[in-house]
Amino acid sequence: MKKEFSLSSGKAMINFSAKYCDTIEKILESDSFRRVTETYLESIARRNTKNYKQLMSLYEETSIRDLTERLVQVMKLLTIFRAEEVKKLRADYSPLLEDPDWFVAFIEDFYGFWRRLERYSIIQNRKNTEGLAETSFIEANNKFTNLILELYRKVEKNVLGIEPNVYRQVPAGVNAGVILQEIIWPIPKGYEILSDIPFINTILMDSPFISYPKKNTRSGYFKETFVNPIEDCYLNKDHFFCYPAKIGKLVAFLYFHRDLMAHGISLSNLFEMAREEEYVGRIPDIVYVFGGKNTDESIGNVFYDDHKNGIMTGFVPYSDEIDYFGYMKKMSLTLHNLLMIKRGNLPIHGAMVNINMKNGKSANVVILGDSGAGKSESLEALRSLSEDHISDMTIVFDDMGIFAHEDGTIVGYGTEIGAFVRLDDLDQGYAFKEIDRSIFMNPDKTNARLVMPVATYKEIIKGYKVDLFLYANNYKVLEAGEPGIIFFKDQEEAKEVFRSGKRMAKGTTQENGLVESYFANPFGPYQKQEETDKLLDYYFDKLFSYNIKVGEIYTQLGVPGKEKSGPRDAAMELFKEITSL
Repeated sequence: MKKEFSLSSGKAMINFSAKYCDTIEKILESDSFRRVTETYLESIARRNTKNYKQLMSLYEETSIRDLTERLVQVMKLLTIFRAEEVKKLRADYSPLLEDPDWFVAFIEDFYGFWRRLERYSIIQNRKNTEGLAETSFIEANNKFTNLILELYRKVEKNVLGIEPNVYRQVPAGVNAGVILQEIIWPIPKGYEILSDIPFINTILMDSPFISYPKKNTRSGYFKETFVNPIEDCYLNKDHFFCYPAKIGKLVAFLYFHRDLMAHGISLSNLFEMAREEEYVGRIPDIVYVFGGKNTDESIGNVFYDDHKNGIMTGFVPYSDEIDYFGYMKKMSLTLHNLLMIKRGNLPIHGAMVNINMKNGKSANVVILGDSGAGKSESLEALRSLSEDHISDMTIVFDDMGIFAHEDGTIVGYGTEIGAFVRLDDLDQGYAFKEIDRSIFMNPDKTNARLVMPVATYKEIIKGYKVDLFLYANNYKVLEAGEPGIIFFKDQEEAKEVFRSGKRMAKGTTQENGLVESYFANPFGPYQKQEETDKLLDYYFDKLFSYNIKVGEIYTQLGVPGKEKSGPRDAAMELFKEITSL
């Protein structure tokens, strides 16, 4: 990003490396402040609000640009003088200050507009005379926040003539800041468009981070293309960033458009950020462009197996329809899973935990199920219900992992350090316990989500022997006395239940009712069913030959009225099974 400031689609990006305002005077003199003021005035003009009508009544036939200049100048004066003094100095500003209560309400509305924007600071690791590069990253962001608060408070104090008696230290500066680094890697032929796109080296987040993406569900499947979509991709390099991620043991370069910045920042709570020594000078396993454009406008959400360069490539074109974190997360995991299938590992769409009991027993439990099946909810219910008996629970994976056959057993590995979970289905209050580290998405809507860190990278790639492998059935209604878990004696029957992937759709995608999804995993296995069938035969044969318990757990999460009690009852059954191992 070369410009000092950009404001697009409700996202404000402040380039501290191009220019850093370290005083209130510099903020008010900046083109950035004028741009925000003008955009605010345009927004209230479109809605024809009371504030806009009042301004028009005070200054008839005045353009937005003239109003912007007038407001900037009066705020400059109000940082030094009281309103009465400003009126004496500049009679043309008197109309604005005649009604102090109205003007304060106007300032509050303007301040609220600023705070509703997604606000990001950017520091580029290169020398610049006017900007910021080597000064403390955290200090720069904190100082900017304090300057915005000071500006807001000074103006209101000088209008009302009194000090406030309640001070709220809200995140008025930026929601997140990033340090960008120019990285050299051996870009293969066909990927040249990605050269010179900066990599995110460090992220500073002001939690809780709340974003309001345009969509709150994902739809459809990622499809295979046999032509590299990056080769015919075009994009503005100043509008893109790269998050270097570790997905399981793979290295992924995840490129995203600035309008999708909230999803890029959210990656830091989901995938471990790779360090420079882990990716500089090497070709990654995965390349994903999220929000690019292709000369062939019919190209949709696709992946490409680049055999020649050993890269699994993903591409999702820019549109409002893909403004949902699921498109970022699930395509990344699809690319990971496709590589795992090629390498003989079985992708598992589910949750795995290592449970240690106070009585010395331990178990590694895997619950498989598609979105909304109740896998994570049942394990979370187990945690809350069994605190008297469980000493600790380590999450190996919360959504996606793999099975590998190693040393005469089946071992589970994770892919993510975080969880992308439905706020609706969490135990009341749990999200608030984690609020200081969480990223919230559309918290006021159906399928509200949060992304929160749940495990360390070291733990997810450690490898845990599988003791229990359960399919999450969220649609069967249990009658009184029916067991919450059953175990299969026949591997063909078990394989058929797992392979069919039945569940009651919960509104996390655009599906409704009782649906089926191949092996409950639309993210790799669905696209490569023939290859996955061979892996299913192999792994289920090993699971049964090693006497690993394979069964079905009835979460009832899709049953009306059982959304909380169903996973809790399932957790109690699971607890009994663990104690009997």
